[in-house]
Amino acid sequence: MDLDEPDLQAVPLATVMSALGDDVRLRILHALDVQGETQCGTLDLGVSKATRSHHFKVLREAGVTHTRVDGTRRFVSLRRDELAARFPGLLDALLAAQLAETAQPA
Repeated sequence: MDLDEPDLQAVPLATVMSALGDDVRLRILHALDVQGETQCGTLDLGVSKATRSHHFKVLREAGVTHTRVDGTRRFVSLRRDELAARFPGLLDALLAAQLAETAQPA
């Protein structure tokens, strides 16, 4: 069973950018890019379970991620190919910016 996800062709850029305009969601984006499909509860995001669920829902509803349900577990993956086709270069630019920002000394 999969959860409802939007057709990316119908998702405006502003919706995707809004979903990715949060540090926690950018960390999720990076983790999914590096790890591939990941069980939701296994990412240590430093937020409560309810907050983590909210962030995953925002990403799914914006068309950024795909959620696969397996019993009581939820596995999330990045819709990289679809996003790259709809918004060329967007993910790579965001991930590069995220990597550059985290590499800078505090």
